[in-house]
Formats: sequence, C-alpha cells, structure tokens
Amino acid sequence: MVGAGKRSLIGKSKTVYPPYNSTRCISEKVVYMNDVQKEAAEHEVDLDKVGVKGVRYPIVVLDKNNKYQNTVASINMYVNLPRHFRGTHMSRFIEILHNHSGRMTLHNIGPILAEMKDKLDAKSAHLEVAFPYFIEKTAPVSGQKSTMVYDCKFIASESDHDELVLEVNVPVMSLCPCSKEISDRGAHSQRSIVTVKLKSEELVWIEDIVKLVEEAASSDLYALLKREDEKYITEKAYDNPRFAEDMVRQIAVELETMPQITWFSVETENYESIHNHNAYAAVTRDMKGAD
Repeated sequence: MVGAGKRSLIGKSKTVYPPYNSTRCISEKVVYMNDVQKEAAEHEVDLDKVGVKGVRYPIVVLDKNNKYQNTVASINMYVNLPRHFRGTHMSRFIEILHNHSGRMTLHNIGPILAEMKDKLDAKSAHLEVAFPYFIEKTAPVSGQKSTMVYDCKFIASESDHDELVLEVNVPVMSLCPCSKEISDRGAHSQRSIVTVKLKSEELVWIEDIVKLVEEAASSDLYALLKREDEKYITEKAYDNPRFAEDMVRQIAVELETMPQITWFSVETENYESIHNHNAYAAVTRDMKGAD
C-alpha cells in the first residue's frame, strides 16, 4: 500500500522513472508524486542558505605520519534557494555526500561543491565538515603514549567569492605572568583553546599547526600523565608564563613565515581559574595584501 498524498495520481500505465525517484512503482501501477519543492514560494524572498545540518558521516583525512586517518564528521551542506523554488531537495545532499565518501580532504572539496550546485540548480554552495583529529603523543618524562584529540573543520564555499578554510582547535595550558610576578607562591593557570583558521595555496598539515600552537603556550596538554610528568608540566608552565595576547602574537609571527598560507586568523580563549569570565585575544592577517 502506497501513501500517495492528496495531490498524487494513481493509474495503470507503462513504468516511468523520472529523476531522483519521484515515482514509486508497485506491479503495474505507477504512483506520480507531485514535486512540492518546485512550487513557487508563497513569499518572494530569496534564501541565502538551505540544506542539511549535523549529518554524521565517516570520512578519511590526510595524516602526516600515517598517510590517512579514519574519523567521523558532522557535516553541514547548504545551497542558495531563489524565490521560484519553495524548498530544496534534502535527499540530494546525502546522495552527493555518498558519491564522494572516503575522499574528503581540504583540496578535493571543489568537486563536491560543484555537484551540489549542479544537482540542486544553485548559484552558490557551502560545505562545513567538522571532525575530531587524533595525534599520538608521548609524555615528557615517563614516555607513556596516549592519544590527544583536536577538533578540526573544513569550511568551503563556491559562489561569487570562493573560499576554502582549514580550522584547527588546540587545547593548551596558559599561566598568568602577572599572577606569577605579584605572588610569593605559585600563579594561576588554566586551560586555553586556541583556534587557528587559514587559507593556503598548498597543503598545510594539521600536525604542523598543532605543534606551532603548543609551542606558543605555557605548556601543551596530554591525555595521559604520570606523577613525574605532572611535576614536569607544572614547572614548565611556571617557567613559561603567557598572556592570551602573548600566545596569539607568537602564533601569528610563526604563521607569517609559512609561504603557502595566504590568510589566517588566530584567537584564544583562556578559561580563567580565578575569574568568573574568560580572557580573549585575536588577530587576522591577509598575507596577499601584506605588501
């Protein structure tokens, strides 16, 4: 039994297969389903973005040490929608995603965006791929190995102004220089999240961005530390105090030395341990316009 809806026609005819399964056939009967999405919108308003959000999907990303890494992404896919279409075809987004499964890297997103525009009759397409990226780290004293996770994202658009951005979020430790300076004993420290976004003309490894950020902090973080490691990290941070401003500036200086990068932004948020608010610093640079 088929629920054809009020606007469907059921009749005996030869089997017809319109694109994207707009008919469903049972025996000799063909069910014609009205494409409501193609109706004109009630309100004459063009929409900037329509699509699907939060699609959980397995992907493979490039790994500097192991060539490839399997992970699971949360994907957002959008296109523009003009006023003469009432709605978008959401199933087509998933079909396109499946067509490119297993081949998701920063520099082959272009074909996905092109297919989105083609299959959905759109002038612009947008793709956001957020995923956890795993790097094995070795504790500084005990040598214990563990896996750190870093939240990353590919952000891409194809329209009048094409855009392709890599985002890497790195948790680090920061110790306050002022607190150390004015205290007879100790200094307050906290976990900080540094977010780096960049555009590049050549491949930039996630591992290189993580290393660059961790070296600008009071200390990097580890998933597993023994007591001797904790002592080392605590003393390392105390000997290497950093304001949020210090970290952002050092990271910016290092990014400026990487010739493949054309644009970047750096921001850090320190989750202050002795304040009821967070500390924040940010900088943006367009390397193409630097001269």
